[in-house]
Amino acid sequence: MSSQIGQRVKLSVFGESHGEMIGCTLQDLPAGEAIDLDAVARQMARRAPGKDPTATPRRESDLPRIVSGFYAGQTTGTPLTAVIVNENTRSGDYAAQVAVPRPGHADYTGMKRYGGANDIRGGGHFSGRLTAPIVFAGAVCRQILARRGVTIGAHILQIGQVCDERFDAVNVSEETLTRLSEASFALLDPTREEAMRREVEAARQNADSVGGIVELAVTGLPAGLGSPMFDGVENTLAAMLFGIPAVKGVEFGDGFALASMRGSAANDSQQYAEDGSLTVLSNHNGGLLGGITNGAPLILRAVIKPTPSIAQVQASVDLQEQKNTTTVIQGRHDPCIVPRAVPVIEAAAAVALLDLLESEAGHRDA
Repeated sequence: MSSQIGQRVKLSVFGESHGEMIGCTLQDLPAGEAIDLDAVARQMARRAPGKDPTATPRRESDLPRIVSGFYAGQTTGTPLTAVIVNENTRSGDYAAQVAVPRPGHADYTGMKRYGGANDIRGGGHFSGRLTAPIVFAGAVCRQILARRGVTIGAHILQIGQVCDERFDAVNVSEETLTRLSEASFALLDPTREEAMRREVEAARQNADSVGGIVELAVTGLPAGLGSPMFDGVENTLAAMLFGIPAVKGVEFGDGFALASMRGSAANDSQQYAEDGSLTVLSNHNGGLLGGITNGAPLILRAVIKPTPSIAQVQASVDLQEQKNTTTVIQGRHDPCIVPRAVPVIEAAAAVALLDLLESEAGHRDA
């Protein structure tokens, strides 16, 4: 099933953008884990639409209703399922795309894959609306990870041509990650927010959109997590992150910048600290070597493409008439989805990392 991922902790996502509801199921969560539902709601609010000028005006409360796997404030060990009702849909905005696919969307590819049976309203199952269940799942998983000493946080590294500062890849504080994981417009340098908002507004005024980069860091992961070749930490995280519709690139550590470096600069030397722990002098490889964690902070970046729904006239085709045409996309859309993507990136990482940790624990117990 394409909408399911995970080896030990399995996540499946269901629903469509304009269907009655969307939701997810987490299987094989450890039993007896207390979950703070208020903390879950705060994460959902960070992603929810209609609350910021950079976002779509579509308003959804995005309040998840847990229907199984949760009792007396804790996980039961059975599948945890939550549903989120779609409250504010305008399906008529999408009538034209049955014949005229929207540039940059999965209208045509979805039609070819499912023989025209796919739900086209709001993008259906291809919509970014489906990231709401991912945030719910991640909000649950990150609480379990926190009790294992793992802290996750991300920030807007770039919107258009405006950049935030990068993480200090060697010295990432838990306090910084916690602050970022609670912010609605997460930045290391808050003075960059105004310039970023101007970048978004300039695109909106031109009936256009703008993309960017989200940078994520994780601390507290034990050294030795992951496996070489095809079960590496990079493999697992990348597979999860590419499930987010707008993600078009993922890099770890210095990523593509390593191509212009020499080995003497790219290698991360290790040393013993005064307390006897093993540390790194640099972290160009993002805390990962051979697909396995080395105890340094895990650092990754995800590229978020510009929102494909823009109000400009664009070239397309009429599939029924089999001729070239133009289209103007209707509906309510984000001029920039990067701020709302931050909690989604964090959530996706949380699900993937809990799966890795539980899979490792399962191997040890076998």
